[in-house]
Amino acid sequence: MGTHVIKMPDIGEGIAEVELSVWHVKVGDLVVEDQVLADVMTDKAMVDIPSPVHGKVISLGGEPGEVMAVGSILISIEVEGAGNAKEAPAAKEAPKAAPVVEAKPAPAAIESKPAPVIAAQAPVARAADERPLASPAVRKHALDAGIQLRLVQGSGPAGRILHEDLDAYLQQGTAKASTAANPYAERNTEEQIPVIGMRRKIAQRMQDATRRAAHFSYVEEIDVTALDELRVHLNEKHGATRGKLTLLPFIVRAMVVALRDFPQINARYDDEAQVITRLGAVHVGVATQSDVGLMVPVVRHAEARSLWGNAEEIARLATAARNGKASRDELSGSTITLTSLGALGGIVSTPVLNLPEVAIVGVNRIVERPMVIKGQIVVRKMMNLSSSFDHRVVDGMDAAQFIQAIRGLLEQPASLFLE
Repeated sequence: MGTHVIKMPDIGEGIAEVELSVWHVKVGDLVVEDQVLADVMTDKAMVDIPSPVHGKVISLGGEPGEVMAVGSILISIEVEGAGNAKEAPAAKEAPKAAPVVEAKPAPAAIESKPAPVIAAQAPVARAADERPLASPAVRKHALDAGIQLRLVQGSGPAGRILHEDLDAYLQQGTAKASTAANPYAERNTEEQIPVIGMRRKIAQRMQDATRRAAHFSYVEEIDVTALDELRVHLNEKHGATRGKLTLLPFIVRAMVVALRDFPQINARYDDEAQVITRLGAVHVGVATQSDVGLMVPVVRHAEARSLWGNAEEIARLATAARNGKASRDELSGSTITLTSLGALGGIVSTPVLNLPEVAIVGVNRIVERPMVIKGQIVVRKMMNLSSSFDHRVVDGMDAAQFIQAIRGLLEQPASLFLE
């Protein structure tokens, strides 16, 4: 028997270190070739680390949340034959840990602490036929207590459910029952959620963006009555064959057309090199909420796509991001970002720039309001655009004119397609 050592791979893009996000195996597990061993997080995406060999896991090189250098030992596997290491590293015992109450494709252990505290339980979204990790004794405990294991968050290695997790789940149920009986009962529960994985990356990027860029926002209201009528008409006529249209592909089209006259806004600013790069290609990042946090998949060459082409690509990328299947390439390279919370978009927002971009266009919700048109009060569908710019690169006048250009295109939607 020999030992095969898997090192943290060079993921490219000049990345020197990555964060270990979650283990899918534990010490003692048998693994097969191409089985996913762990997920690691770069600045832009989650990356699967597969096994190149069959064997048995004998040591883990890090813990979820730990930042590891490229080339450091990730995992050691006992294999038939000589392996690729002369001596197997000492096995590292998998630590107990508090559960991470965070919706993710797989539960993750966190850094080992003395006397871990089981956090307040929240139901886990598992398929009805999924068999969570648990010992026979724990399964009997759950059966006796009438607990469905698939609803319990596991705090053991690789998300294994422990007796303490069942106790916490029962206590949480009792607390909820008490609160339901007396909605004014005191609540003294506490929950600690480690900031790791995607949430850590989002926090770092948002902090970096607000620290480095000179943000300013500009808000303008737009009458989208005619635009929405056109959208409904096109969906009735072509929806069955070409797919349904939301407002987003129309807004992307308006941005593409408006940027022809404002190339300084379709740009990236390297503030360390003090270089602004203006781009002819319009790669629109579409901010998308996923179970692991905010992601920005990129519609590449939006300027070269039709209305339905952009709609199809937006839908495809949004699905990939929400399912955790978006690749690194699909999550990088944007030149300007579009962000929308749909019906939850509020009246006004102040979106944060997606550095190194210099502009982000924010869409607020559509509301019907009385408006005065030619001396008459009429009901119109109104929507605000709340957009932010990097004042180091974009002057206020240019930002205002850019948004006014988008407004003109959306209020007269036929002009979106005039060349």
